[in-house]
Amino acid sequence: MLDYLRSGDVVIITRLDRLARNTRDLLDIAEQLQAKDAGLRSLAEPWADTTSAADSMVLTIFAGIAEFKRSLIVERTEAGRIAARARGVKFGRRPILSSKQMSHARELLAAGRGVGDVAALLNVHRTTLQRMLKPTEDAAAPRPVP
Repeated sequence: MLDYLRSGDVVIITRLDRLARNTRDLLDIAEQLQAKDAGLRSLAEPWADTTSAADSMVLTIFAGIAEFKRSLIVERTEAGRIAARARGVKFGRRPILSSKQMSHARELLAAGRGVGDVAALLNVHRTTLQRMLKPTEDAAAPRPVP
């Protein structure tokens, strides 16, 4: 896009984060636009308008504030995740097989049934069953002493 800009063009974007990853990137793009005598306007952030010198200064200030705000959100989100883990919340997908089904699968395997047969009985792929059995087998294995 930057290669095709002409003097007097105005780049209109929906939000600043759709144009740049961080403040430095945004300011670099704004400089390139200024060098080509083009402007920048954001639909979501009316203050993000570089068509005048004063607006460019405001863009620089608010872009720094926006980046600071994003970093605070990231910090709060991480703190929330840590607190949730401490309360016992588990993230990610739920296991396909319940603990009761896994116990039944272990009993069948111990009795000599094949992994494919047990997987078919539980209506899962054999790889899924093997993957779900693996953590338990690893936990039961003795650890080498360093």
